[in-house]
Amino acid sequence: MSSMNLAKSLKQKLIQQTLDKKLKKVESAGWKPAAPKSTNNKLSKHTSFEQHPGYKQLQIIKNSAKTLGVPSPFFKVHQGTAGATTLIDDKSVINFASYNYLDLSGHPDVNQAAIDAITQYGTSVSASRIVSGERPIHQELEHAIASTYEVEDALVYVSGHATNVSTIGYLFGPKDLIIHDEYIHNSSVVGSQLSGAKRIPFTHNNLDALDKLLTEHRGQYEQVLIVVEGLYSMDGDHPDLARLVEIKRQHLAFLMVDEAHSFGVLGETGKGLREEAGIAGQDVDIWMGTLSKTLSGCGGYIAGSAALVENLRYLSPGFLYSVGLPAPTAAAALASLQLIHKEPQRIQKLRSISQSFIQQAKALGLNTGESVGIAIIPIILGSSVKAANASAAMLEKGINVQPILYPAVPERSARLRFFLSCEHSEEQIKYTLDTLKSLL
Repeated sequence: MSSMNLAKSLKQKLIQQTLDKKLKKVESAGWKPAAPKSTNNKLSKHTSFEQHPGYKQLQIIKNSAKTLGVPSPFFKVHQGTAGATTLIDDKSVINFASYNYLDLSGHPDVNQAAIDAITQYGTSVSASRIVSGERPIHQELEHAIASTYEVEDALVYVSGHATNVSTIGYLFGPKDLIIHDEYIHNSSVVGSQLSGAKRIPFTHNNLDALDKLLTEHRGQYEQVLIVVEGLYSMDGDHPDLARLVEIKRQHLAFLMVDEAHSFGVLGETGKGLREEAGIAGQDVDIWMGTLSKTLSGCGGYIAGSAALVENLRYLSPGFLYSVGLPAPTAAAALASLQLIHKEPQRIQKLRSISQSFIQQAKALGLNTGESVGIAIIPIILGSSVKAANASAAMLEKGINVQPILYPAVPERSARLRFFLSCEHSEEQIKYTLDTLKSLL
């Protein structure tokens, strides 16, 4: 056998071993694979997406779930605005599966702002902003975000995921180190991979481990970036920001905080993790957030120094080569931000109902993991099949809550994930938890 054929044979063997390992993990959860389709096309593995490893694994999971009678929890169709309640299959249900934490998506002022922007600017700005897509509403929104963070400038992107991918991927390179919490969002991981920098995860919220890793590795790299989230969407907990600022200063590193779920949620007036921790906005180098949750739009933003933002505005590929944020979306986000400042009682109501939820859940003996009890509260069931069945049974009882299944989390951590709204009532919380307890 030639060396080329030997290498090819070894590569195929390694691929098959990887697939076999994935299959064993799926089978350990009680699922059995369906028989593969036969094919006479010798080239099908090179020309058919049915042979893609991801697709094959997906079919194993879907067919096994069907065999076990577990309904799919994905792609439920909401027939209107999804807040504390929503309409699914023409049935009004209590909703715990949306990020509409402050009930601003669908608010009359937000809707009107979007309508007015459509009237004035249309539904698309029809070009990248650097070419001819710039509109006054973009600048108004960016100035408002920067002012809220008390930093020099901000920049909005058309996608939250692309915000992290493009920012991290552009700013850092092969001579740099990116060190992040192991639970960081996929967008930050993809951005790190794109950059070509060395990437090292540290144990979730273990800042001693972060400090130790930086002590060991900092001297080998030029720039170093630490990436964490303001509020983790799977577990509902947050890091010690004051300690993170100390660590980043000690090791001459940049600190980036992804506030996708924490902005508008944490802090007495919803200004996010920095308000919760009592830290100045300028103490963090890169603030990132999304426009799709408490800001009721779509897209993402970066806030920080003027030099950071100007660099991204002219050279970040995800901004430079992308169409500008639609004016109605920018207007909706700006109106939402103004309402957050104007009506801080929404944040207080969210905090109050969240605390009520977690206290009642714990009193019933339900496992809420590490959640701090603000907006995001998991109830860990320890089995993907159990979580999927519980979600389906809850929907039958008029409660919409999504299961989080393996491989999104380890099998032992499979859960129902509850997103709270400031408009949820005590009666809805009690009914939901009593129903879940009886089902379990």
